[in-house]
Amino acid sequence: MDQLHKRFSDTQIKNLIERYLNKELERVYIQKILGIGKTRFFALVKKYRTNSQSFSVQYPQKHPARKISKEIENSIIKELQIEKTLIEDPQVPLRSYNYSYIKDRLQSEYQHKVSLPTIIDRAKKYHFYLKKPKKSSHDREVLTNYIGEIIQHDSSFHLWSPPARTKWYLITSLDDFSRFILYATLLKKETAWAHIQALQSVVLRYGFPYSYYVDCHSIFRFVQGRDSIWRTHHKLTDDADPQWKQVMNDCNIKVTYALSPQAKGKIERPYGWLQDRLIRTCVRENVTTIKHAQRILNYEVHRYNCRQIHSTTLEIPSLRFQKALQQKRSLFREFDPQPPYQSVKDIFCLRIKRTIDAYRCVSFNTVTLKIKNGRPHELVELRIYQLNSQLSEIRFWSRNKLLDVQKVKNSDLKLVHF
Repeated sequence: MDQLHKRFSDTQIKNLIERYLNKELERVYIQKILGIGKTRFFALVKKYRTNSQSFSVQYPQKHPARKISKEIENSIIKELQIEKTLIEDPQVPLRSYNYSYIKDRLQSEYQHKVSLPTIIDRAKKYHFYLKKPKKSSHDREVLTNYIGEIIQHDSSFHLWSPPARTKWYLITSLDDFSRFILYATLLKKETAWAHIQALQSVVLRYGFPYSYYVDCHSIFRFVQGRDSIWRTHHKLTDDADPQWKQVMNDCNIKVTYALSPQAKGKIERPYGWLQDRLIRTCVRENVTTIKHAQRILNYEVHRYNCRQIHSTTLEIPSLRFQKALQQKRSLFREFDPQPPYQSVKDIFCLRIKRTIDAYRCVSFNTVTLKIKNGRPHELVELRIYQLNSQLSEIRFWSRNKLLDVQKVKNSDLKLVHF
């Protein structure tokens, strides 16, 4: 309800008080008319009795109202116009205005300190405003008690930078207890090797977690469909382990699968937050390369981890993570390759089995490799570790022994299926 002096004039209020003093109107009715309480009513009566001639409920303004300059207003309108263009673009996954983002941008890029209500007021005034859809109530809570108990891991395919006109994959890993983003990277192509690298990054920095929570993507899980009249399946769901799952088995990390997108809500919310800010910044900075977008992503992840209070935990993720470490509330285990394996390259790698021929060689795609210590007709496992974009190292294992190590060009290996 508006203030009293905005709804009634001094003369109207005086008339009502005089009628009360003359016992023409009861106090209760006057309070209802004015929309005030008992204490406020008697304060007005006392003020009127003290000096009826100078009685007034108006508030004399001592200082002129603060107004923003035309330059600041134009900056606000410019940012709002960019927001509107993004929302109306069907290729861009944004469906609402982010006034908090505009407030941060005005301060960082234009050096204008503007309050959020001012920005919203201008948005409504110039028709840059959308009513928020009514959401069903959802009780969010943290179900874990330790960091490393569950790592939420997923990828998202979006047009992260509209000026680039190319969709990229965003792969992230999130600790469930602290909501701390452990890993985030943009990629042009999603492969099993990319997810293995993400796992390696988390393990080498924080240790082996207790479990990972992923969806049923073919990279993470073999899921067989139903038999048909044309074909009978011999392997059922989980009868075969994809490359990523084999790495998880070697690391002794439990894997849990989400059976629906709704079940991955904890990782989807940070995705939404990153998506919201990353796209907006990429548009304003005209980002056309994935390398430039990655720098912006790194900044936003740091902001999320170290400066943003999480709506569920009500704590900054990095501080919650560090506090759990200090209190020894962690299920991360120190990285230590399980014997007989000796190196990171033996664990975080692609695996293929081959039989050594009579010439002590194995063939892989178009490459034939001779193994020094191999025996004819012996089954050998090739553990392939990509050193860079051009070269991979193959480590040959059999009978729990490292038989040989060789380096091969990635173009010869043709690891397109991984």
